[in-house]
Amino acid sequence: MPSNLPATVDEYLAQVTSEEARAALKALRAIIREEAPTAEERISYRIPTYKFHGFLASFAAFKNHCSFFPGYTVAEFADELTEFKTAKGTVQFSPAKPLPDGLVRAMIRSRMAENLRDHLEKQKAK
Repeated sequence: MPSNLPATVDEYLAQVTSEEARAALKALRAIIREEAPTAEERISYRIPTYKFHGFLASFAAFKNHCSFFPGYTVAEFADELTEFKTAKGTVQFSPAKPLPDGLVRAMIRSRMAENLRDHLEKQKAK
């Protein structure tokens, strides 16, 4: 878990002391960037966060686990997440057993599609 306040995602990842956790988070970052190349990457609430017409996803390292925060999309993918600890908008995983790439990709695509639909509906309403 990073101790100093990072200004960038690279700084955040550099502060993750567990090599396994850092590798797992770098893999998540790579997937998010591949699936959402135009998403804004930033630090928000002290963790790496991605925005694409609103909140897309975040991730973080903690002492005993890592978390992926794809928002309410967790409920949509509940059947595929049974092997992981979940909460309303969070999926916890062990760096030794990271989330499957295909599942992360599907969750990011779903979030992007919903955010884009909402954005276009707001534009039409103007």
